[in-house]
Amino acid sequence: MSGSAASSAVVAGVDIGGTKTSGALVAADGAVLARAMRDTPARTGGAAMAETAALLVEELADSAGVRPHAVGVGAAGVVEPRTGSIRAASDMFVDWAGFPLGARLRERLALEVRVENDVNAFLLGETAWGSGRGSDVLGVMLGTGVGGALVLDGRLRHGPHGAAGEIGHTPGYSELICTCGRTGHLETLASGTSIARRYASATDRPVDSARVVAERARAGDPAAVRMFDEAGRAVALACISAATLVDVPLAVVGGGVAAAWDLLAPAVAAMLASDPPVSGVPLRIVPGTLRGDAVVLGAAALVSASDHSFPSTPFAEGELVRDVAS
Repeated sequence: MSGSAASSAVVAGVDIGGTKTSGALVAADGAVLARAMRDTPARTGGAAMAETAALLVEELADSAGVRPHAVGVGAAGVVEPRTGSIRAASDMFVDWAGFPLGARLRERLALEVRVENDVNAFLLGETAWGSGRGSDVLGVMLGTGVGGALVLDGRLRHGPHGAAGEIGHTPGYSELICTCGRTGHLETLASGTSIARRYASATDRPVDSARVVAERARAGDPAAVRMFDEAGRAVALACISAATLVDVPLAVVGGGVAAAWDLLAPAVAAMLASDPPVSGVPLRIVPGTLRGDAVVLGAAALVSASDHSFPSTPFAEGELVRDVAS
């Protein structure tokens, strides 16, 4: 990176996931100047994961010949946003909980670094450059688990304990045991893991992933269709509850399961029609447009010098949104 010219208009965004760490150099208008990806050494420890992220930023700068002026990171786990340290993480990450990620990267790269939870970064990406444009937005990520995030009055809401928007572990959706050990959370119906497990249980036909269930649903398998109907209904109910509590008019759904939006959408639309928010203000629930780039671009938006102010009026239903992933 020493041979790269610095640019105040270019930042780096990094997504540290369970299996892959991906990154991009991003210009002020959201254009991606360079991309790179490495395996995440999740079983090796926090120091190795931080070094992987640092090497990725250096690779990006060398590839584009441009040194970023700052680095934003979307990281798996519960993040202390003021310091960039990891407060808590799943068992798949060795020595990640308590790791001072922000401080380590600042020292290693000699750059400004900001760190956010990956779901918060997803929502920031969608509000800055995707389908989440608005001053009050709920973000829901349907992946291995279910995560949530909130932008209120144009600002990411953390809450006093950093747990604002964590909709995946709200109860009352089923009688199934959640990955957290409690019963009936939204995640038991709407995560990719739960869709695959519920389908296997209903059919006695084990599957590798929710993607396989989606393929079977599109082929007309009634059990597979039912799994996505139940997931879509649960997601819509959760979004309607959130909209009623905090008056958000828009929810953006991302993550791997959202790739099957065609299968989720009928149940989502039905729930919005039958149980709309009591305020009478229409709630829109839409899929994210940034797909796999959402976390990286949201991480970049954390430190971008451009003005990502959020308009108070949502864009029109038919308005085109530029997909910076293309």
